[in-house]
Amino acid sequence: MTNEQKKCSKDIIEVFENNKTHLLWAVTGAGKTEMLFQGIEKALTEGKRVCIASPRVDVCVELYPRIKEAFANTSMILLHGRNPQPYHYAQLTICTTHQLLRFYHAFDVLIIDEVDSFPFVNNDGLHFAVENATKQSSAKLFLTATPTNEMTKKIRSNKLSASYLPIRFHRHLLPEIKLKYTKKWRENLKKQKLPKLLLHKIDEKIKANQRFLLFVPRIADLKPISDILAKQFDTSKWETVFSSDDKRMEKVSDMREQRKLFLITTTILERGVTFPGIDVIVFGAEDEVFSTSSLVQIAGRVGRKLDRPTGEVLFLAEENTLAIKSAINQIKYMNKKAKKLNG
Repeated sequence: MTNEQKKCSKDIIEVFENNKTHLLWAVTGAGKTEMLFQGIEKALTEGKRVCIASPRVDVCVELYPRIKEAFANTSMILLHGRNPQPYHYAQLTICTTHQLLRFYHAFDVLIIDEVDSFPFVNNDGLHFAVENATKQSSAKLFLTATPTNEMTKKIRSNKLSASYLPIRFHRHLLPEIKLKYTKKWRENLKKQKLPKLLLHKIDEKIKANQRFLLFVPRIADLKPISDILAKQFDTSKWETVFSSDDKRMEKVSDMREQRKLFLITTTILERGVTFPGIDVIVFGAEDEVFSTSSLVQIAGRVGRKLDRPTGEVLFLAEENTLAIKSAINQIKYMNKKAKKLNG
């Protein structure tokens, strides 16, 4: 671990030992999971029950094998709506935040990853579940790269303690967003046309065998875009994927195992999944479905690994919205902080 990661890891141990509530604010790809290991190990050694929860199924599915490998001798269970296995007692539970509703005063330590993510954020029922699932004296650790305004206010007013990590483990800066304008793209999509710039970019990446994610605003956009691309490119190169897609896990696995060159996806893959060496394109980035945190998370899919710490983040939009401006500024702000750490 880097010195910055070691400092955060030490903070986490202290939070778990003293049953505190704490936020770890770390940029995407900072190595949050690795920073948890020492704290979890200590808690398990002391006989504590630990739960790692996330609002997103994909995050849980990706996290489980990494945690299982690190804590091979610990009883462990993975719970989410798409995994119908019956519950059995485990010292370490990995689950979606909805699954917390099944527990009552069960956990000594609760870690919530992607705490600003839908459906957890602004959901009173799930916030109640957090309190209900933890013992009266327990530690709660929240993880995020994009804290909500409410969280930052609590930090400023000393109602919530926080640790900061503005730099990735490989010490390279976050790839910054390039914004290009595409006028009347939705009208043209109805006429079965895509912007030349988008087609050129996809062609370029296919020829270079460069893996990428193409984010679109709506589920209804997936098929028409895929159909247009099918007229020009080899359809074996990609899949479309969305939240209620029956083959979602399979398609994500195909991308991870490099059986597909790219996925056309909704915001469902904006966070918690790592596909090494990818670029991202956001088509229709001005759409209200793309919040600032969503756009920052999408940009954060790029440059996560040491063997390719850079990459392209391209936003295609009709206009420069407040969310786009804020995402650009937030990444620049974190890079400014990272440069100071790099000296």
